[in-house]
Amino acid sequence: MTTIDKQLRSAIATRRLVKLRYNGSFRVVEPHDYGVQKGVDRLLAYQQQSFGPKKSELGWRLFDVAKIEGLTVLDTVFKGSRGASHQTHHVWDTVYARVD
Repeated sequence: MTTIDKQLRSAIATRRLVKLRYNGSFRVVEPHDYGVQKGVDRLLAYQQQSFGPKKSELGWRLFDVAKIEGLTVLDTVFKGSRGASHQTHHVWDTVYARVD
C-alpha cells in the first residue's frame, strides 16, 4: 500500500478531513468513498475549501488518486455520511473504504 492509500483509508475510517493538492490548488475535503472506478483509483469527497491559483467550487468532487499530491490527514473530524445521495451517482468497480 502507498502512503496516500494508507492515509485515505485511515481518514475515512476515523472521519477526518484531509488537505491535499490537486491540479495546482490546495483543497480541504471530507473523504467519503475511495475505490476503483473504470479501472482508475478515485476518491469521492465533499470539498469544503479550495485555495490557490486554481480555485474550484465547493461540493462533491471526484479525484484521481494518482494526481493527488501532498495529502495530509487533519485532526478535524466531520460528521460522516451526507446521506445516500452521493452513493447513487457513482458506480464503483471496487470500494476500498466508505464512510458509514
